[in-house]
Amino acid sequence: MQRRLILMRHAQSAHRSLQGSDHERTLTTRGAHDAPRVAQRLTNLGWAPQRALSSDASRTRETWEAMTTILTGCPPPHFTRSLYLAGLEEIWTESHSVDSDIETLLVLGHNPGWEEALFTLSGERRSMTPANAALMTGDGEDWATALRGRWALSQLIRPEDLA
Repeated sequence: MQRRLILMRHAQSAHRSLQGSDHERTLTTRGAHDAPRVAQRLTNLGWAPQRALSSDASRTRETWEAMTTILTGCPPPHFTRSLYLAGLEEIWTESHSVDSDIETLLVLGHNPGWEEALFTLSGERRSMTPANAALMTGDGEDWATALRGRWALSQLIRPEDLA
């Protein structure tokens, strides 16, 4: 089965020195503005996710909340500490909870793990700045199998490229 993975980094957040721990960092005004714009582009391209997995950090939660003004049909994500500052292995582990009939999955998290996951899956080195979303296609009978295979990077959505 063909699968579509949206590997998205959280939107721009405040610096750690301004707010408690790294886990508690919140979005800036720009981040709150960029997240729904990326969601609108996903919708326009026909890439609205059917399911989402996300880090449980404040900035990823807020990114998702800002996106829900556009992504009205996707159920709330599974927020988990295991995707906080994680990488492909943690995405793979969490993918076991995704039903095999889900075609489009959004995984929301952090760098440097997301850049490394993008490279490992697609073989392409790309910078994943805040609110970037890598749209990838792959194949597999279920998500865990698909995430062990090779993926093609279809597009990289960057807020600064959106009108």
